[in-house]
Amino acid sequence: MLLKMPMSLRSALPALFAALLFGASTPLAKLLGADMPPFLLAGVLYLGSGLGLAVLLCIRYWMPSSTKNPPALWTIPAPEWPWLLAAIGFGGVLGPVLLLVGLRSTEAASASLLLNVEGVFTAWIAWVVFKENADRHIVWGMVAIVAGGVLLSWQPAQVSLSSGALFIMAACLCWALDNNLTRKVSANDGMLVACLKGLVAGTLNTSLGLLSGDTLPANGVLGAAVLLGFASYGLSLTLFVVSLRLLGSSRTGAYFSVAPLFGVILSMLLWPGQLPPMFWPAAALMALGVWLHLHERHIHLHTHTPMEHTHHHRHDEHHQHVHDFVWDVNKPHAHTHRHGLLTHFHHHYPDIHHRHSHVED
Repeated sequence: MLLKMPMSLRSALPALFAALLFGASTPLAKLLGADMPPFLLAGVLYLGSGLGLAVLLCIRYWMPSSTKNPPALWTIPAPEWPWLLAAIGFGGVLGPVLLLVGLRSTEAASASLLLNVEGVFTAWIAWVVFKENADRHIVWGMVAIVAGGVLLSWQPAQVSLSSGALFIMAACLCWALDNNLTRKVSANDGMLVACLKGLVAGTLNTSLGLLSGDTLPANGVLGAAVLLGFASYGLSLTLFVVSLRLLGSSRTGAYFSVAPLFGVILSMLLWPGQLPPMFWPAAALMALGVWLHLHERHIHLHTHTPMEHTHHHRHDEHHQHVHDFVWDVNKPHAHTHRHGLLTHFHHHYPDIHHRHSHVED
């Protein structure tokens, strides 16, 4: 069924589902917020994501299959560890700390508006620092999605900027760096990458919360927070890493920026009432942005340089190699494989096989 979808929609689905799961975390975490301090709650959510994914990884490891669990899938190559540790440091540790410091002196409405800066920072770093290509569809799509996010959280009577705004913007910059750094390790197993980020960031944040005097809540609330972290952080982050592999940082960040829209919809289901005044214009702008991204057509003659890596793949035009094991040609499989020099012309995204430079005409 998925193979019959247009490539643009098939590639966008992981990011959109990641946004859906993460967007749900805001209203659901609000149900837990009265029983857990913010810093401790953030730590438990991350820890829940890491623990839940660790269980899934163990289950997958013991599944009988000769091609589903090659040894290379269970390791991060040594040259990529600095990228992963830097991503965890910026996004899992420093970002939440800066956000919490900023929230102490910033109105909630202003904070919601400022959080939209993450998508802008992510795209800017991807385009300027990592030279990820972007055409007019991508740029205007990002503008429409961010504008929709601004309208969704806009409350003129309550907006006021304080010194805390700088801390919130710094947190957004940390998460944008996290997004782009994680892209460097996205060829690895997405669940493994997300599990490591959750375990390290969750352990550090939870420990800092407890050391600062916070106490764990009753088992029922704690268990609910762990489950929420597993779904809204763990599964979401796994899909986010997969999307980085398929689309690159700026496009993934744009799709992920629609998460607040899903959060508002779930909030209205949990607490029925009047929609925010700008909900429908915001939804229309976000839908326009997603539509522009789905209709991107990036086509040019490009050359693939030789490379070797491990990931799940099918034998498409980029994967033509022989095996020393039996495999089902109708299913994706994983093993270490090498790509040779290849020059061709087709529609593509800045995925793990198309991270090449672009010469301006």
